[in-house]
Amino acid sequence: MKTAIWVLSWLIYGNVCGQPAKQISAANENIDTPYVYRSPSADGTGKFYMGREIARVMDASGSDWLERPGRPKQENTELIIASMHLNRASVVADIGAGTGFYTFRIASLVPEGKVFAVEIQDELIRFLNQKKKETRAQHVEVIKGDTLRVNLPDSSVDLAILVDVYHELSWPREVIRSIRNSLKQEGRILLVEYRGEDPSVRIKPLHKTTIAQLSREMASHGFVLERRVDVLPIQHFLVFKVN
Repeated sequence: MKTAIWVLSWLIYGNVCGQPAKQISAANENIDTPYVYRSPSADGTGKFYMGREIARVMDASGSDWLERPGRPKQENTELIIASMHLNRASVVADIGAGTGFYTFRIASLVPEGKVFAVEIQDELIRFLNQKKKETRAQHVEVIKGDTLRVNLPDSSVDLAILVDVYHELSWPREVIRSIRNSLKQEGRILLVEYRGEDPSVRIKPLHKTTIAQLSREMASHGFVLERRVDVLPIQHFLVFKVN
């Protein structure tokens, strides 16, 4: 999911895809010195960023998982949205929007603002556009991103959210740099990630991250942790601002 879909039950809860991760070309390795390439683990790509192995990207076949009826209760999605502290005119970018689970819930709260739904998979982009038509949410703009950039206008976004997405970004350094360019002066980035410090969170290890690791990676882009919400059942809620 990252570029794709982000939280698939068959990946997260243990049924590992048998297809090997794509090999990274030597040319890419030469130009991307912050990345290290090793033999991939069962759920990983073999590509490491600041000591963290990047999780495999999955496709749109997990759409039903993103829209599962039990998700709001399992993840307390209402609290996640409430904790964003949006106003009616907020401009939000949902990075890795998937099926628009958050996109269209947020859209109802920002009627005078805008929601950018950024996705890279054509199948999901079609799904998002259809849902936009059905809901008549004209202030939702579906954007096709790519693995390196989010393709958003500069200085346009109040809050960029990545919900269970960051750990699967193929090029996290480049994507966060692109997101930073899209933020307004007081813009923020929200990362919602499964808690890597908590062994009771029954999620595959590469699909969990720790506050220390996320803070370290975001600091490399000049971001500091401004706010966290610690009452979610299984996830971190971390808001970063430019230092």
